[in-house]
Amino acid sequence: MLKKIQNFLTREEGASAVEYGLIVGLIAVVIVGVLIISGQSLLSLFTNISGALSSAAGG
Repeated sequence: MLKKIQNFLTREEGASAVEYGLIVGLIAVVIVGVLIISGQSLLSLFTNISGALSSAAGG
């Protein structure tokens, strides 16, 4: 049992999982930042598209 605990504490395989988690977190922060910065222009774009589709459909 003590040997299993020592093996668990000395394994380094989990380090890559932590690194991947940090990379995913950083990518998520960048995506949120881009959406916050460009959010208003995206809202205007989709509002214009919606209006054009409504008028094209006769509504």
